[in-house]
Amino acid sequence: MTNFLNLEYFLVAVEESSFTKAAKRLGISQQSLSSHISNLEKEFGVELFHRTSPLTLTYAGRVLAKRSRQLLQLREETYQELADIKDFSKGQLVIGMSHTRGRNILPEILPVYKERFPNIDLILKEGNSSELDTQLLRGEVDLVIGMLPFKVENIETVPVCDEEILLVVPDSLLEKTYPGQAEELKTQLQANADLTLVKDCPFLLIKPGNRVRTLADEMFEEAQITPEIVLETENIETVMALAMKGMGITFYPRMFISGRQDVQNRMDEAAGVSLYHLNSPKAHGVLGIGYHKGHYMSQATREFIRIAREKI
Repeated sequence: MTNFLNLEYFLVAVEESSFTKAAKRLGISQQSLSSHISNLEKEFGVELFHRTSPLTLTYAGRVLAKRSRQLLQLREETYQELADIKDFSKGQLVIGMSHTRGRNILPEILPVYKERFPNIDLILKEGNSSELDTQLLRGEVDLVIGMLPFKVENIETVPVCDEEILLVVPDSLLEKTYPGQAEELKTQLQANADLTLVKDCPFLLIKPGNRVRTLADEMFEEAQITPEIVLETENIETVMALAMKGMGITFYPRMFISGRQDVQNRMDEAAGVSLYHLNSPKAHGVLGIGYHKGHYMSQATREFIRIAREKI
């Protein structure tokens, strides 16, 4: 393997056109310098100098001189770049999260993060939980924000805050499915929101691969219900909007409502839509940040996690 010191000594000899002058400039013996040059010639199997006075380069020597300058310059740039990263004056952070969760969480984190660390390049990758877990495992993202647990191995997680999945039920749908029993069912749902109370209603669900859908399926299994699914979609805002129109029951994270005036306004406009706290333990979870336990955690990632826990 090429020794950078050999290249440095070689270039000094090139500049001085003399082993004697080069050795004096370097503060080493001429024998030591000749040894460094000889090592390079043995490594590449070529003569680098015509041993004349002054020294002149062979064609191989001219090629190596050009490459040596490039290699040494690249080495200096690499050291500088890594030093910048170490000092946190430069870096990159790739964040993975769902489209809707990003809209609710990132405005609380990114402005603060960017103000404190303006030289860190931020890249956002959005997708469903399954896609993001795979990207995290492959090292395509540095961290993922989502509901715990993550469904892949070798992932470390940091809890951020509690999360609750609410049941969204249109009053009109209750009346249509259970004529004359809607008010009594609403009272029962408020006291103890058990899915068996609405087992005959149609449901609007996120497609499989999303953490909310996984929890919903687990709650259906827990209640021994096979739901009538009238629509599946990738977008949780779509099922929420359709639920507000009375098309079906759906599940919606409480965090997506808290502090969201646009959602509150839609709830006010959609007369007769109620939110219920489900009695299943699976409806109560933890929002967390996941990162690959086998990968180096950069300072940029550590700072993001710290700010996320501070702001959410």
